[in-house]
Amino acid sequence: MKRMNVPRSFWGVMLICVLVFATRSVLPQTSLNTTLLGRWAEGLCEAVDVVDTVAYFGNGGYLEIVDFSDPANPVELARLLMVSYVEDVEVVGSYAYVANSYEGLRVIDVSTPSNPVEVGFLDTEDRAFGVTVAGNYAYLANSLEGLRVIDVSTPSSPVEVGLFDTGGAAWAVAVDGNYAYVADGSTGLRVIDVSTPSSPAEVGFLDTEGVAYGVAVSGGFAYVADSHQGLRVIDVSTPSSPTEVGFFDTGGHSWDVVLKDTLAYVADRAADLRVIDVSTPSSPAEIGFWDTHGAAHGVSVSDGFAYVADGLEGLRVVDVSTPSSPVEAGFFDTGDSAWGVFVSGSYVYLCAAGEGLHVLDVSAPGNPVEIGTFNTSGSADDVEVHGDYAYVADGSGGLRVIDVSLPATPVEVGFFDTDGQSHDVTVADTLAYVADRSSGLRVIDVSTPSSPVEVGFFDTGDKAYGVFVDGSYAYVADNAGGLRVIDVSTPSTPVEVGFLDTDGYSSDVFVRGDYAYLADGSGGLRVIDVSVPSNPVEVGAFDTDIWYASGIVVNGDYAYLADGGKGLRVFDVSTPSNPVEVGFFDTGYQAWGVYVVGNVAYVADQNDGFYIIRNDLVTSVGENFDSGIPTEFVLRQNYPNPFNPETTIRFDVKEPCRVILKVYDVLGREVAELANGQFLPGEHRVTFDAAGLPSGVYFAHVQMGDFRAVRKMVVME
Repeated sequence: MKRMNVPRSFWGVMLICVLVFATRSVLPQTSLNTTLLGRWAEGLCEAVDVVDTVAYFGNGGYLEIVDFSDPANPVELARLLMVSYVEDVEVVGSYAYVANSYEGLRVIDVSTPSNPVEVGFLDTEDRAFGVTVAGNYAYLANSLEGLRVIDVSTPSSPVEVGLFDTGGAAWAVAVDGNYAYVADGSTGLRVIDVSTPSSPAEVGFLDTEGVAYGVAVSGGFAYVADSHQGLRVIDVSTPSSPTEVGFFDTGGHSWDVVLKDTLAYVADRAADLRVIDVSTPSSPAEIGFWDTHGAAHGVSVSDGFAYVADGLEGLRVVDVSTPSSPVEAGFFDTGDSAWGVFVSGSYVYLCAAGEGLHVLDVSAPGNPVEIGTFNTSGSADDVEVHGDYAYVADGSGGLRVIDVSLPATPVEVGFFDTDGQSHDVTVADTLAYVADRSSGLRVIDVSTPSSPVEVGFFDTGDKAYGVFVDGSYAYVADNAGGLRVIDVSTPSTPVEVGFLDTDGYSSDVFVRGDYAYLADGSGGLRVIDVSVPSNPVEVGAFDTDIWYASGIVVNGDYAYLADGGKGLRVFDVSTPSNPVEVGFFDTGYQAWGVYVVGNVAYVADQNDGFYIIRNDLVTSVGENFDSGIPTEFVLRQNYPNPFNPETTIRFDVKEPCRVILKVYDVLGREVAELANGQFLPGEHRVTFDAAGLPSGVYFAHVQMGDFRAVRKMVVME
């Protein structure tokens, strides 16, 4: 079963959705008819706080605690698995306060840094982006829910005492005296009187023109990281009348800011670490910068070092003892964006953008262990394992062929440059079918893994994001081009025979029997009858609201949909024309990929690693396989019969094998070869076109492993 696909060109639209529609309709980390079995949570580093030489920072869904006494040789003290993605962290005294995305505020006892323990939490109703602590109160920037004021005088029992709707999307908060200063996204800076914590009241605001993501306050001035508008310096000496007095264009997208004496350190997602002299607030001037190589999201400064949460590039430690000449002194590598996932035996093969292929042992689902990695040259979007080889769709790196016969030591043995952006791959027999965002469907002969050779291609017209091969047809999810059905019976000359324009952005497809199930981006789940490949017809759909349907697998009576911010959705598709949602599991960030084995779904969650989730509606693995995977090889009678000129021949495959299906006349002469390749378990069908053949009796002969069968067919005039 497979998999995942996400059109990255849609990322800008997805970001807007996250900003504007961040509120979920249910409480965070909820589930229905599903159970979390295990989780491996490495991901991006977007938050950091430092106490002396100990850094507390996010690694996807982990809180990392690392001693940087020797920056060039960091020592990991502990790693604590959080419930969700680490958006922000602030350490005060013996406690770390974590803004834990859709899981609200988590309070961690770090009195012994090598043994962190969660002692308290408060679930909020939206995404917790930022946190700061002053006195007995934690102030939480809670996206569309605004500012939340939480009493943490008893860390084990945090209690919300006040709330203020800021009107935008609260990203960050700083507190100075009786006022909380909220970076409120597109609505700019909000100044809120919190002298009475139970009744916060806005006293002033300033539209910063950009998107306010970060804020720091000192000496009567607020410094706002304002995305493409750079650093804004705002006089807040009169809180009711904040006035901009200066700005500095950082050249990118300013995301976070911290002050140290007269210097502002800005984490800029596109322009890295900027060091800006604000001794004269009306004339901020850059005096130094350092290229961190990643996308700087957060920054903290301690004892002459700037600690930069650098997204894909982990945590970077930069010596700023001479602010005009910052120099990197050390780093700690965190995870990356998890996009594609495949399962073979007790191993999970996970694609992480920028890091390549991760191999994890999941023989104990509650404790996944990484045992091997291979860093590909591209973006590692998706993977399929076939025999001893993993085939990676590697973005600009094309198709990479990696020997995983020893999972702990994967070795690349071959590659093929598709000249575009390889996004998805499926393998049938000796052919790899690659969905390439720039150049459509590529058909590559991998019979010699060390020397893959392209034998055919088809320009799908838009951006090919997903591909599924069933018998003689390749089904391509073609973004705005919908579903394309391509005859690949002659691999060197693929020919489109049908298409269906959907309402969304098609990103993945799975075919089962007569139906193609399409993850259609903003269009949700689409069910398409492909019994006549030249005339695909939509028969059912389920709108998943604002989220982005990106990966789809069907097993038994259930379709498993990776649906972005809504996590994993489970649908009953026993009646394809009426898909019904029967279960879900809200993963920590954005679910992009899914793979299913039995009643267990493996979900790639972009910044939060991957989840192992059981479908509780399937009471046993046996039940699931009985309903979805044939228990025997079968060649079914063709229909219609008699026929003229076309008929459909169906066959069931109980285990992966080579299938050879041919048609003979009454004299034993071969008149057509309908299948000759590797097939996965499931129900399959091919079309036999008898145009040009005389009427009479013909025989369909199939060989599946050691199984053989014959069916009589009649062509009528």
